[in-house]
Amino acid sequence: MEIEVLEGVFDANEIIARENRRILDSKNVFMVNLMSGPGAGKTSLVLRTLEALSGKLRCAVIEGDVTGKVDSERIADAGVIAIQINTGGSCHLEAKQVNTALGRLDLESIDLLIVENVGNLVCPAEFRIGEDLKAMILSVAEGDDKPLKYPLMFSESDVLIINKVDLLPFTDFDIGRLKETVKKMNPRIEIFEVSCKTGDGIGEWSSWLKKKVSG
Repeated sequence: MEIEVLEGVFDANEIIARENRRILDSKNVFMVNLMSGPGAGKTSLVLRTLEALSGKLRCAVIEGDVTGKVDSERIADAGVIAIQINTGGSCHLEAKQVNTALGRLDLESIDLLIVENVGNLVCPAEFRIGEDLKAMILSVAEGDDKPLKYPLMFSESDVLIINKVDLLPFTDFDIGRLKETVKKMNPRIEIFEVSCKTGDGIGEWSSWLKKKVSG
C-alpha cells in the first residue's frame, strides 16, 4: 500500500510538471531548477548570476524554503522579482507549488526563471517541476565524496556547479577525482567551477546559461 501511495504522489506531480512546462513554453520562459545541500551557496550563486545577466535577460526567482523569507528578501533587494514558497517542513518543492507561483508572475516579461529549491541533496532530485534544466551546486566545503553518497542528484542534474573554489588550497578536496566520478555517473553533465565570493567562474557559467536561454 505504501508503494501505491508513493506512486500516486509521483504520478500527480508529473502531471502538473508537464502542465508547468506547457505554460512556460507558451510564454517562452526558460526555467532552471537549482538544487544543493544547505549552505552550498544557492542564493549567492543566484545573486551573482542575476548580476551577470542584468540587461541581457529578464529574470525572476522562485524561492523555496522550509520556512522564512530571508533569501527572497535578498533577491528583491537586488531589484529582481522573487516569489517565496514555504514548504512547512517538506524537504523539496513540488510541481503544484511552482504552478501556484507561476500564476503570480507576469510570464510575458520573463526570459529566465530560476527556482531555488529547498536545501537537500535527496528529495529535490526526485520531483520534476517542469524545468528546462536541473542544476546543482556542490561546495568545496562539503567534500568530494558526495556523488557516492547522493548518486541520484548527480545522475539527474544537467549541470554541476562547484562553488567555493577559493577554499581549495585549504582543503583536501580533489576536484579532478570529483569530476571523474561524476562524469562516469553522468557523461552528459556540464561542470563549472566558481567562487561566489571572488566572482571567479561566474562569467563562464552565466554566458553558458544565456546561450541556453536564448536558444
